[in-house]
Order: sequence, then structure tokens, then C-alpha cells
Amino acid sequence: MFYLIAILIITGVVLLAAGKKSSVIITALFLSAGVTASSWLALSELLNLAIPVEIVEFLTSAGIICDGLSALFILIISFTVFSGFIYSVGYLKPYVRTKPELWTKLHYAALLWLYVSMIAVVLFRNGFAFLVAWEIMTVSSFVLVIYEYDKKGTIQAGINYLVQMHVGMLFILFAFIISSEGSDGVSFDNLRYYFSRNSNWLVFLLFFTGFGLKAGFLLLHTWLPEAHPAAPSHVSGIMSGVMIKLGIYGILRVSMSLQGDMYVIGTSLMVFSAVTGLFGVMMAILQHDIKKLLAYHSIENIGIIGIGIGLGIFGTATGNTLVSVTGYTGAILHTLNHSLFKSLLFFSAGSVISRLHTRNVEQMGGIMKYMPYTAMAFLIGSVAIAGLPPFNGFISEYLLYFSLFSGIGELEFYPLLIFSLVMVSLVLIGGLAVFCFAKVFSIVFLGQPRKAMAEPPAEAGQPMIIAKMLPVIPIIIIGALPVLIVGPLASLTSGIFNPSSLPFDNAILLTPLRYISVGVILMVSIGALFLILKKVDERRRPPVTGLTWGCGYGAASARQQYTATSFTQEYATLVRPVIRNGASHVSFREDEIFPGKREFHTSSADLLRSKIIMRPANLFINLLRRAAVIQTGRLQHYVLYAMLFLVLVFILTLLEII
Repeated sequence: MFYLIAILIITGVVLLAAGKKSSVIITALFLSAGVTASSWLALSELLNLAIPVEIVEFLTSAGIICDGLSALFILIISFTVFSGFIYSVGYLKPYVRTKPELWTKLHYAALLWLYVSMIAVVLFRNGFAFLVAWEIMTVSSFVLVIYEYDKKGTIQAGINYLVQMHVGMLFILFAFIISSEGSDGVSFDNLRYYFSRNSNWLVFLLFFTGFGLKAGFLLLHTWLPEAHPAAPSHVSGIMSGVMIKLGIYGILRVSMSLQGDMYVIGTSLMVFSAVTGLFGVMMAILQHDIKKLLAYHSIENIGIIGIGIGLGIFGTATGNTLVSVTGYTGAILHTLNHSLFKSLLFFSAGSVISRLHTRNVEQMGGIMKYMPYTAMAFLIGSVAIAGLPPFNGFISEYLLYFSLFSGIGELEFYPLLIFSLVMVSLVLIGGLAVFCFAKVFSIVFLGQPRKAMAEPPAEAGQPMIIAKMLPVIPIIIIGALPVLIVGPLASLTSGIFNPSSLPFDNAILLTPLRYISVGVILMVSIGALFLILKKVDERRRPPVTGLTWGCGYGAASARQQYTATSFTQEYATLVRPVIRNGASHVSFREDEIFPGKREFHTSSADLLRSKIIMRPANLFINLLRRAAVIQTGRLQHYVLYAMLFLVLVFILTLLEII
């Protein structure tokens, strides 16, 4: 703990004392050193490399323990934060000229603090040290979220996020306190002892609520669609890519120690996660704010990961190692995959926003011809998040389907019904994700601009392009050659979550994955061949440019294109009983022969947030406002309050109540 605080103080003091130009270089040096050291530790653990005895003793004395699960999350955190930092170098250039110098340096200091605290979260097992690192992660991410504090709603979104994260921390604290019964202190290592002697359900539920608030599960998600749009795009990419995954890390860490109630916990988690995924994608389709749309897709993918964890717990409970290992492997691989394609999507969306100065997709269009690299990056991310080949999202979702099909033949009626419903929900999630990103990509990047632009938007700067290309590489590799990662990951998962079972035979998974690789390579090769033939044909016969043939009518304007609203109109009507959506009312007077300009917009309401979460919160806020009448600002009244309190304490003491 001492070393963690020392690192935070040193990095903060050095950055705040540095000049405006040197702050980026200093951040790069500190971050590079941290990424190198933590990645070396993680790879040493995963590859069973020898670590010098002196370093092992130092880490042990500092309370640092790195196992396979920690090592996987260290690599995910390091990759995403480093690519996010590279993106920030280009993204923040316009802001540096308008923001106070101290505020920008504090932003980079908070970025370093966030990275260090996230690494500490996955390395600390002691409950006290873990919660300190968890709080530092929350506060530093809050500072990052409110960077654009002068924009409307940013501070409110940041405070909403901060309050909810502290509520989640209290749930985790209560769970640690309860599980410390019969042990010397609070620690993850005590959970196995507690779970072996007590009911597992209550403590798991407390942990799940606390970690689920960070992850963004259903009913615990209300901060997420507000904080992500408010934050700068590189911060959104880091938060959605890795920070919310630390909630998943906490759930996985607790799941390792479960000893009982696993059948109920596993099935409940599967159903709850399936509903979370459906809710996230259904809400995402109706969003016109591109960053809020991506935020709801984070909820969707957290649901997919939760399905995998539920399958893993259920498989362990029933002794089905194949279901367990495949479920856990799919969940962890999707955690990695989501960090890649979601950061890529937020980076690409941020590039568009920085050029058009709007997050409303209804005011975009035709961007691909001006920003081809950004468009291609967004297209790759869209295909990946929709779970389509040849990219990585398909592989992790395939593992979840494999786990579901592997267990469905040995189940009784009610578990069979649950598995069937979860499978159907996973199919619906994938189909709706394809529909949503077909809308987003076509409206934003294709067609003609829907808003008059003073000048054509330029492609994003080089640092922003490099940051987007970094996740593209593993997205393609995992999609084309899944055996390279699924085999080692399945072996590692089996050792972590099923250490007492027989060694898992990877051939069961790897054989079909090899066929998938062959199919992907053939598909890509055929596509590349068609592109080559097209280029050869264009050289022989230069293409003629002009209007697209429209049955003799070529006078279409940008106003006659599909909009995001019209694209989803039938869907909005279909889901209206579940998701409230509406439109502004446009009327015309009878004497208005030549109607003036009107504005029309549609909206959707998160009923879970407004009815279940905000209604009790508003009641509490109203009570506080009524109680505020005692804040008169007069010294005599405050002295009177103190005297009344002392009298109350005296009376309660006489009555032996206290």
C-alpha cells in the first residue's frame, strides 16, 4: 500500500510541476515504464518464466500476488490504456489551447493514477488494500470524466457516477466484513473458508451488486449512459474497454471461491445477464447520440460476459467440466475482445465528433469519403461487436454457444428451459446488434452529409489513427487464428476455476476452431481476390462517376435520405410496449400557407432508470431539500442545534439507551 501511494504522489507532483509540452512526454515515460513492468510480470506468470527471488520477496512484502487471472487483466488494462493515451495526444490538441494548463496536466496525472490503481486492483488480495485501490480508481476516473466541465451536464454526470461508485464500494465492504467471520482479516483469500461453512448466496449477492455497479449490469447501469458521453472519447474507450471490466474481474475472483449454492447462482446469473444483454442492445438501437449508443452496447456486452460466467458456475455445480471451462473461457475471451473493439469504436466515434462537433448521428452522413481510415476502423469494430466473422467477437460468442449446446443434452426440464431461453436471447442480441450497427455505419459514413459544413472534414491526426490501428491487429488475429489464444486460455481457465477436476482436453474446442480458421481464411482470400480483379478491371476500363441510377429520377437531395429515425421506425413501434419512445409534436396553423421552419426529433426513455432508480432517489432528494430549511445561515441557530443534540445525548444516557 505504501508503494502505491508513493507512486501516485511522485507521478502527480512531477506532472503538475512540468511544463505544458513536457507533460505529455513525462506521461508517456511513466506509462511506458508501468506497462513494461506490469506486462513483464503478467507474461512471466502466464508463460511460467522464472522471476528473480529478490523481486518475488519484494512483491510478497508489498502484498502483491499475481496469478493467471490477474495476469490476463493486466495485459488487457495495459494495452487499452496505452492505446488510449496515444489517442489522447491528438484528441486533446484543440482543448489544450482553451483549457487551463493546470487542468490538462491534472488530466494526464489522473490518467496515470487510473492505470496504476487498476493494476493494483487486480494484484491486491487484502480487502483493505483492494478497496483503497478501488477508491483511487473511482476518483481518478471521475477527474477524467469531467475534463469538459464547461459543457452542460458533464458535472452532473460525473457526480452521478461518483456517488454510485461509492454506493457500490459499500456493498463490497459489507461483503468483505461478513466474509471475514472466523478469520484474521478481510481478504479474497478468506472467501473459500467462509463459503465452505456458510451459505454462499448472500455474500455473493453483495459482491455482485458492488462489482455489478462498476460493470453496468441491469438496474446497476444508470451511470453508464451518462458518464460515457460526457467523458472525452479516449476516456470513454478506456472506461468501457477496461475499467468496467474490473467489475467482471471482481465477480470472477469471487466465483473462484464458491463452495455452495452454485446451481442457483449460475442459473440466476445466466438469466439476469441475458436480460441485461437484451436491454442494452434494445436501448442502443433507439439512441441518436453515438456515444450513448456505444455506452448501451457496453451494457449489452457485459450481459454476454455474464452469461459466460453463469455457464461456468453452473458447469462447476453440475460437474460438467466442458460447460464450465467453455463458459469461463468464452467470458474471459469476450472481456478481451470487448476491450479491443469497444475502444476502437469509441476512438473512431471520437474522431468523427472532433471533426463535426456533434454527437447526433442525424447530423452526420457521407463521412467515409473524407475520413476513410476512421470509416474502415469503425466498420471493423462494428462487424466485431456484432459477433460476425472474420473478427474476434465471433469467436467468443461461438464459445458461449458451444457451452450452451454442450450442456443442453444432459439437463432436466427447468434447466433445459433456462438454457433454451438464454440461447434464444443470445441469438436476438446478435441479430439486434447487426441491425444497430448497420444503422450507425450507414447513417454516419454513407450517403450525403445531412448537415451543411463550412468545409469538408479532414481525416483524424496521425496519433489518433495509430491508436485505432493498434486494436485492429489483435481483432483480426483472434478472428482468423483463434487456436492461438483459445487453447492456452482454456487450459488456464481450467486450472483457475476447476483445479480439482481432470485436465481439460483442448482438442474438443480446437478441432472446430481449426475449421473456422480455414473458413475465415478462405472467405478473406476470396474477398481479396475480388478486390484485385476489380482493381485490374478499373485499370483497363476507368470507372465512370455520376449519380446512382434512380429509375430516371436523379434530383434526390440529402433531405430525402434515410435518417436514423426512419431506419428504426418499425423497430421503435414494435418495442413501444417495453421501451417508451416518442416524437416532438409538429403542427401548422390553418392560415399558414407557407409554413416556416420546424424542428422534429425523436426520443427514447430508459424506464428502468426513471421508474425504479430515479423515483426513490428523487424522493430522497426532496426530503433533503425540505430538511434544508434548518440551514438558516444564522450562528444562533447552529449553536441551538448543538445544545439540543447535547440535551438529547444526556436524556438517552439517563434512560440507559446509549
